[in-house]
Amino acid sequence: MSKIEDRGYSNSDVLVSTDWVADHLEDSNVRIVESNEDPLLYPSQHIPGAVEVDWTRDLNQQVRRDYLEKDGFEALMKKIGATRDTTVVFYGDKSNWWACYAFWIFQLFGHTNAKVMDGGRLKWEKEKRPMNKDVPSYNATSYSAPNRDDKKIRAFRDDVLTHVNASLPLVDVRSPEEYSGERMHMPDYPNEGALRGGHIPGAHSVPWGRAINPDDGSFKTAGELAEIYQKEKGLGKDDNVVAYCRIGERSSHTWFVLTYLLGFSNVRNYDGSWTEWGNLVNVPIEK
Repeated sequence: MSKIEDRGYSNSDVLVSTDWVADHLEDSNVRIVESNEDPLLYPSQHIPGAVEVDWTRDLNQQVRRDYLEKDGFEALMKKIGATRDTTVVFYGDKSNWWACYAFWIFQLFGHTNAKVMDGGRLKWEKEKRPMNKDVPSYNATSYSAPNRDDKKIRAFRDDVLTHVNASLPLVDVRSPEEYSGERMHMPDYPNEGALRGGHIPGAHSVPWGRAINPDDGSFKTAGELAEIYQKEKGLGKDDNVVAYCRIGERSSHTWFVLTYLLGFSNVRNYDGSWTEWGNLVNVPIEK
């Protein structure tokens, strides 16, 4: 695979290579964060010095379906030893689904000094780089966060209804079987509570995995991505785009691709996704 800076991305700085991470393992200005779907992976072994940020335990409200607020985010950053000047580098399983999800939530609090390690755990492991079971402890920091800002990059159900009524573009990043309504969950996964199958009217079907190279989880080049999203689906960089999946994790991956790698200016992630839309009363669906 070509070097990140040679792939033509609109913002190549937001991606770092496994080489870059290996060179910054002892850098006190860098905090490496592992975020996975599988909670057993981090304790089994992880990149030396990496901290774990778990999407259910650390990023979500424990009572209502929403994310942590300003005070919770500040407490999280203090716990992992990060300041507003710390470069936070995310990686994880599933070709960085949950790494991109955590990255997206960090952007809700304006922590723009953040990057994703290209290829995630898969690439690091395939390169046989060092891993260990040691859980690092960092000195607590002082961190002041702004209030969470959902307006620019997060969509809610009413926003999506408005979007549908205006015939604006949506991207459904689930599997073709979920999109068609044949399945109400990912292959080999349990049903997560959606009562109906199908997709939001007018949504383009672009499974998230089309954006990556399956052999090592790295992102495809900008040219390859443009072929999919712009040429094939007709999306424009200035379009008002909403991406969704089932709970927002796969669509955060696509949000990352469109926003940072292709330079789209107005993309929002609908994290309610199909677990909400497939249960809503009196909203339209297509199959």
